[in-house]
Amino acid sequence: MDAKVEALLRRQDGVVSRRQLTELEVTDNDIERLVRRREWARVFPGVYVEHTGPLTWPQRAWAAVLCAWPAALANRSALHAHGLRGHTPADDDPVVVGVDRSRSVTPRPGLAITYLTGLETKSQMHLSPPRERVEHAVLGEASARKRKDSALGVVADACQQGRTTVPRLVKAIGERPRLRHHRFLLEVLADIQTGAYSVLEHRYLVRVERRHGLPVGERQRRVRQGRTAAFRDVDYLEAHTVVELDGRIGHEGAEDGWADLDRDLASATVGDLTLRAGWRQVLDECRLAAIVAQILVRRGWQGRPRACSPGCAVADIDWSGSPAPGAGDRRQTDVA
Repeated sequence: MDAKVEALLRRQDGVVSRRQLTELEVTDNDIERLVRRREWARVFPGVYVEHTGPLTWPQRAWAAVLCAWPAALANRSALHAHGLRGHTPADDDPVVVGVDRSRSVTPRPGLAITYLTGLETKSQMHLSPPRERVEHAVLGEASARKRKDSALGVVADACQQGRTTVPRLVKAIGERPRLRHHRFLLEVLADIQTGAYSVLEHRYLVRVERRHGLPVGERQRRVRQGRTAAFRDVDYLEAHTVVELDGRIGHEGAEDGWADLDRDLASATVGDLTLRAGWRQVLDECRLAAIVAQILVRRGWQGRPRACSPGCAVADIDWSGSPAPGAGDRRQTDVA
């Protein structure tokens, strides 16, 4: 076989397209002869692999890209190709390929098509095989998730693995106004970028606390714990219960985590229970409201929550029992 064809096959994991072969002066008769001799096998119309056995995932990826060419791996397929953990495809998962929105590509078994404005500027076409840039692959996969907590999980995992950053994602979101969850992700990431977690705290206040009739907690209450001072996100004073809302994303330093645990332990010594909730919990607002309400009732709250809808988790709980009395006197004092 021609040395140029051999080199092309090596670069592309043994997969090649008719278009590429024609450019190297390989005729249709040559291709058909190789297929007839079972030296090559047809994967898609006009796409061939240099053996007749099962395809590896890289070969499936190359075949999908060449079938839809010009194209690039997209969403979870691009994330897998980039080496991000948590996106390993199953054997029967289709390869997701992105093409420019100006085109229309015929769907085929084993191939899933997603359309993207400005494909080449959002992709790394020189890689083998070509794939979306990490930020756009992350956003594409997040957009494919129906639940917001799942979408945010894709973003958080990519940041935590050190494969992208919040500023890069914020910039990429600005380039994709049609993205599902666009506004939600942009608000969350932009807020996290500033170092504040007000979006998460506001969501807890409106959708967990107010919507479900929980008592009004004291916000950002400053307390002294030994020689140091700390701020509590939501403090239910009468129930001796604190809710800490953690909106961090990406690399979370060990020192920060240990400091949180130290504060929790200090609170426990005076009878205060600390509940920690992140985006996943706050987005599942009815379940979180039911959990917080049960704890508040058991720790002395005389009120009762209200269900926000017939399917609300709060409606599934029997609230007829009497609450237990509250814990003892609080020993951590407000700091002026």
